[in-house]
Amino acid sequence: MPVVSKTVLLLVLSNIFMTFAWYAHLRNLSNRSWIVAALASWGIALFEYLLQVPANRIGHTQMELGQLKILQEVITLTVFVPFALLYMKEPVRTNYLWAGLCLCGAVFFVFRR
Repeated sequence: MPVVSKTVLLLVLSNIFMTFAWYAHLRNLSNRSWIVAALASWGIALFEYLLQVPANRIGHTQMELGQLKILQEVITLTVFVPFALLYMKEPVRTNYLWAGLCLCGAVFFVFRR
């Protein structure tokens, strides 16, 4: 599997864990103390890091740091929008579309040679 494909796959999986660690407690643990939510999120975040660290190490063999960061941001938004819509039951706003278009522009500039 090509380096970029491995990196993207691992970052997508990492972002799924990250998004749940950062936001799922708002739905699932809103009646619990913040420390319980923080510890649960920390436990989920471990799996994020177990995927994110190898993804960045693999990706950095062929991509620059700035490219990895912009790729990460695009993947974050790509994972966040379905999460917000399907899991959190929040409406998708046009602001998500505009943010996505701005990130596409960032991808263009950071990957152009």
